[in-house]
Amino acid sequence: MPAAEQLDMEVMTPLMEEAGGEEEEEDVDVDECPGHQPQGITFTQTLLHLLKGNIGTGLLGLPLAVKNAGIVLGPVSLVLMGVVCVHCMHILVNCSHQLSERLKRSPLGYSDTVAVAMEMSSSQCLRKGAHFGRHLVNFFLVLTQLGFCSVYFVFLAENIKQVMEGTHLNSSVETVLLNVSEEGAVSPTTPSVSALTGLDLRLYMVFLLPFIIVLTFIRDLRNMAALSAIANLCMAVSLVFIFTYILNDVSDPRRLPYASTWRKFPFFFGTAIFAFEGIGVVLPLENQMREPKRFPQALNIGMGVIIVLYVTLATLGYLRFRDDVKGSITLNLPHDSWSNQLVKVLYSFGVFVSFAVQFFVPAEILVPPVCERFRKSWRRTADLSLRALLVCLT
Repeated sequence: MPAAEQLDMEVMTPLMEEAGGEEEEEDVDVDECPGHQPQGITFTQTLLHLLKGNIGTGLLGLPLAVKNAGIVLGPVSLVLMGVVCVHCMHILVNCSHQLSERLKRSPLGYSDTVAVAMEMSSSQCLRKGAHFGRHLVNFFLVLTQLGFCSVYFVFLAENIKQVMEGTHLNSSVETVLLNVSEEGAVSPTTPSVSALTGLDLRLYMVFLLPFIIVLTFIRDLRNMAALSAIANLCMAVSLVFIFTYILNDVSDPRRLPYASTWRKFPFFFGTAIFAFEGIGVVLPLENQMREPKRFPQALNIGMGVIIVLYVTLATLGYLRFRDDVKGSITLNLPHDSWSNQLVKVLYSFGVFVSFAVQFFVPAEILVPPVCERFRKSWRRTADLSLRALLVCLT
């Protein structure tokens, strides 16, 4: 298996090394074997993975976040949040690196880092709670990843609903104009655009459910390498179209409030912190890098580009749509252009594949302990059933 394909899939699965102590010991033995020399990823590949791990649906909601903070306070707060996020990433990497060196162990995952740090603490209370700390980190990871998947479900349903209704609306308008041009008046049998009513958003979620369930049945993400690459390309093309559209008509920033009320700022914080979802890629990248000492430089460059992209899209998106900006900027794009419809389709496909990638983390944490309680003949059925149940939960 090519190393690049393997590492591409490991980027979004920060806790797959958490399977247990026996596996960790086996990893150590393999790593200590002189004949086993993992190739690792290059500096450029690390930068690309950092970008991929931080660009998702949260990026599209940042214009609404700036609306809730103000045209000046919003971008400034985004920059500050980005700096704090990068600082915390550096702390996390340093802690994991130092603890693994002290214990002469293979690179540590998130819950391992927490548990080992608590075990080596001078506080007896923290040492006793090391096992609890490991489970607490796993709990929050499951909660966070399933939360991302829930947002993806809503995003997919809303965008597909707009595409379907926009296509129907455009065809209805063309029919009306054709009848008017041929008959000189609107026929009583002509479909009324104003009477066009779409399906409920929840029905679109139901239609999506079986496709997403089947997608999550892929238990080895290495089999999704091709889909993941296509999804990343679709998202990149979509962002180019989005910037092209919003730059055509940017309003005067002096007409917008510089700072919003304090009651709206928590909404800004909640939306903005959701966008900084890439902390899950930090430890896997540092652990898999060919030159780990260069990771701080890659982290600074990659996160610098991401912060600039966040602030730019958030500010320009708010300047373009002003108070009409919606939860996702794709929902503000009109239906009368094929390029705008293409943006929604391409980004939706990217999010559809990202659902399975994000879902892999909670599945790897929750499914194995449950399947161990069943007989071997029933474990595959239990595995698939639990995955389907978790998707329905989102």
